[in-house]
Amino acid sequence: MKEKLDLLNKKIEEAKLGGGEDRIAAQHKKRKLTARERIHFLLDEGSFEEIGMFVMHRSTNFDLAEQKYLGDGVVTGYGTIHGRLVYVFSQDFTVLGGSLAEAYAEKICKVMDLAMKNGAPVIGLNDSGGARIQEGVVSLAGYADIFYRNTMASGVIPQLSAIMGPCAGGAVYSPALTDFIMMVENTSYMFVTGPNVVKTVTHEEVTSEELGGASAHSIKSGVTHLTYANEVACINGIKTLLSYMPQNCEDDAPSIPYEAADESRLALNDIIPENPNQPYDIKDVINNTVDTDTFYEIQKDFAENIVVGFARLAGKSIGIVANQPAFLAGVLDIKSSQKAARFVRFCDSFNIPLLVFEDVPGFLPGTDQEWNGIITNGAKLLYAFCEATVPRITVITRKAYGGAYDVMNSKHIGADMNFAWPTAEIAVMGAKGAAEIIFKKEIAAAKNPEEKLKEKEAEYAEMFANPYNAAARGYVDEVIRPDQTREKLIKAFKMLENKVASLPKKKHGNIPL
Repeated sequence: MKEKLDLLNKKIEEAKLGGGEDRIAAQHKKRKLTARERIHFLLDEGSFEEIGMFVMHRSTNFDLAEQKYLGDGVVTGYGTIHGRLVYVFSQDFTVLGGSLAEAYAEKICKVMDLAMKNGAPVIGLNDSGGARIQEGVVSLAGYADIFYRNTMASGVIPQLSAIMGPCAGGAVYSPALTDFIMMVENTSYMFVTGPNVVKTVTHEEVTSEELGGASAHSIKSGVTHLTYANEVACINGIKTLLSYMPQNCEDDAPSIPYEAADESRLALNDIIPENPNQPYDIKDVINNTVDTDTFYEIQKDFAENIVVGFARLAGKSIGIVANQPAFLAGVLDIKSSQKAARFVRFCDSFNIPLLVFEDVPGFLPGTDQEWNGIITNGAKLLYAFCEATVPRITVITRKAYGGAYDVMNSKHIGADMNFAWPTAEIAVMGAKGAAEIIFKKEIAAAKNPEEKLKEKEAEYAEMFANPYNAAARGYVDEVIRPDQTREKLIKAFKMLENKVASLPKKKHGNIPL
């Protein structure tokens, strides 16, 4: 028995060493953690239980017969984060470049199946050179098995992907199918085809960082939702993000204890400028409304004309969507519509109530937007709000013009409660443009057309550039002082916490993708 126990201990040590201590030491010089260190920092101390430690690849092609490592390049298992069950797989680049093959994929599929059966989040720590070429189509089949499980798990359990190194070729599609992607600056990158292929096909000279680094995907493509300076910060970000999410689609959004106090926020009274065309930062409104230091922004560097993220209100988790007047005047465009629509659908999937702050002058005009599909992309956000059955509340802070008023969680598309500040302007368009159309002949016939335009502009503004016509029709439930916003929202969300709504029976809708 002693000999068998000694052999077991030896095997365990071999599995934990992965590709060898020298290679691991080399990774440390690049400020990268090993696969096991990442799990150590991610999970509660002593909670990790490994699955498949002794699994090895079965291929004998080329030089693989001599290169066998326990675990086959990926560490899989389960543990807890802040006491909550999670499943995790951590790819090990020190073993055959972290390349994915048959046994490797089976290990990942196993933890994903367990996560689905037990209703717990799954976290992928990605650091792989892609498919294992020596195993051919078996590697490709392994990826497809994972993609299928990503899709089946979508909307059932939260799926988080952290890119800790290379993620190229077919490997990128598993993270793309998950709910959130995090990247580490300067050490991680994602692309379908690498710089060498790009140079061969298009003759473009580009580095891996320029093509698919954290900066490129957080600012230009929007592929990644969060970026971090180093791996430890990224792992801590995963923990924070999970704290806003339930375990699965059948759980309620998480909450923490909260004691009621004076909920008025006088600072909100001074945020909206006197000049309706002057910008302000919507994040000041958000931070003065939600619980202190709880707003966790998602995709902050992408499509900055809309702000999305998680927060807590009276201790309860909520999702926030807000137009940003400080960037492009807060207009909706292709990228902002995509960004907000995906976030709304995530929150609806996992029972996280939605709070919308609206200050939108309309959709961004121009040939670039029209030719690239602003119609179908804007419809994505409209579809997402219409379909959402979670509690939904809108606060109109200033402009709510045209079709964008409808899209931004209006009463007409199913919002439960709509509040407006006295500064709200709810109309088909701005006063100047409306006056030019309605009073065109009268202005043209006037002795002083400019003066007449200003007169008619003021007339239209007095009639429509306020929230009271909408309130008279019940489209706005209440016009409130800004300092009352937090108190009103706490009460409204409390009233809505037992909301039950169901969609018409169907296989699934056909969102305008």
